[in-house]
Amino acid sequence: MQKNTFHLISLGCPKNTVDSESMGQLLNNSGYLPVADPAQASVLIVNTCGFIGPAKEESLQVLAELAAQKREEQYLIAAGCLTQRYGLEVAQQVPGIDGIIGTRRWMDIIDVVKELRGGKHPEPAYQLPDAHQTVMNVGGILRVAVQGASAYLKIADGCRRPCAFCAIPLIKGTAVSRPVEAILAETRILQGMGVRELILIAQDTTDYGNDLGIKNGLADLLERMVADLQEQPQNDIDHAGIKWIRIMYVYPGYVTDRLIDVMASHQQIVPYLDIPLQHADPGVLRRMRRPANIEWVQQTIEKMRGEMADLALRTTFIVGYPGETEGEFQTLLDFVEETRFDKVGAFKFSFEPGTTSEALGDPVPAEVKQKRWERLMALQQGISLEKNQALVGKTLEVLIEGSGDGLSMGRTYRDAPEIDGLTILEGEYPNGEIIPVQITDALAYDLNGVAVSELPSLTLSQ
Repeated sequence: MQKNTFHLISLGCPKNTVDSESMGQLLNNSGYLPVADPAQASVLIVNTCGFIGPAKEESLQVLAELAAQKREEQYLIAAGCLTQRYGLEVAQQVPGIDGIIGTRRWMDIIDVVKELRGGKHPEPAYQLPDAHQTVMNVGGILRVAVQGASAYLKIADGCRRPCAFCAIPLIKGTAVSRPVEAILAETRILQGMGVRELILIAQDTTDYGNDLGIKNGLADLLERMVADLQEQPQNDIDHAGIKWIRIMYVYPGYVTDRLIDVMASHQQIVPYLDIPLQHADPGVLRRMRRPANIEWVQQTIEKMRGEMADLALRTTFIVGYPGETEGEFQTLLDFVEETRFDKVGAFKFSFEPGTTSEALGDPVPAEVKQKRWERLMALQQGISLEKNQALVGKTLEVLIEGSGDGLSMGRTYRDAPEIDGLTILEGEYPNGEIIPVQITDALAYDLNGVAVSELPSLTLSQ
């Protein structure tokens, strides 16, 4: 085992992955090398997730496994959302943790390592700042996570929304936007690296710029980003550059006409939007402290589909929220049937202490939650299959992400990495290439196709 090595495990969402990559950059800059085998690392780091109960349990399990295998000369550091929320309680549950870093102090990883190496600690060394302190930028450290030909770019952190079920404001603090110039500078770097797909992430991307006094901040950022990328020299190797810009995690009620116009006006911005609605019954939404104007949702979706005929819409719902009746759940099913989203994720309500929904308890039985989840997903599976079958015979561009045994797999613009479906085609094509593929067969979530020599000027609406 070399002295200056680290093994970093990142759990949870892409926003956590960006923080992990930033910690990795700091460690690299200080002479530490990443290793795949935890047994060969002098520093073990777990960037935890503490969003809901199952994520918390997974984080504790991973920490406990590393702690059980840790040798005396190794240091185990727990970082991220779980530690930000529960602090030193995490070390009490997992003896063997040497250091603790909150999610807003990822930039202190080197200081914590130095402190640990400076002497024995009867208690873990820790960096847990004031709840309102959020740092988004550190000089020379990119706030991105590159995965193959795609890259997540964090444009903001924290959240100021009042959702009753959500612990994110407790963990992350209020929304803090990054400066436009910092984001554009990183976009140019990613273009130079040959990244093909840029994915903009935040707890709420539609809130970008509000704290900076910018109205329609996301729309402004997108317009500047597209113009800036078109002016920059592209990668010298393949002359490709960023072709897709994808927007994740937008908040109902904040998809403005201007944002729709900007998306529809620029081919580089893919017609895909992730709008977590959480429910469709106004009574449940009010108990959730979420926007309850379903008419606005329906009108906005109609407007978006009118401007972008090829739009792919993803949303998420929670079933079994406290007080959810069979009638309220049926309202959700009816809404899904009528609206016909392209992608739907569903979660069973997870009771989270400290949130404003704590007073409501968790009265819906687990078996009821499970059955409702199964009914919702069965309904959406049929809709997804119908949506995919409508693509058969169409030609779509596919970003290749892997190949072998005579096959390649990738994604169309309709599919975000890790959460949506894949497209499988015969032949082995280079990773990172975006090639035209004619869709020949469709499953509920995935597509099959064959590469074509050229992409005709065809939209899905034709």
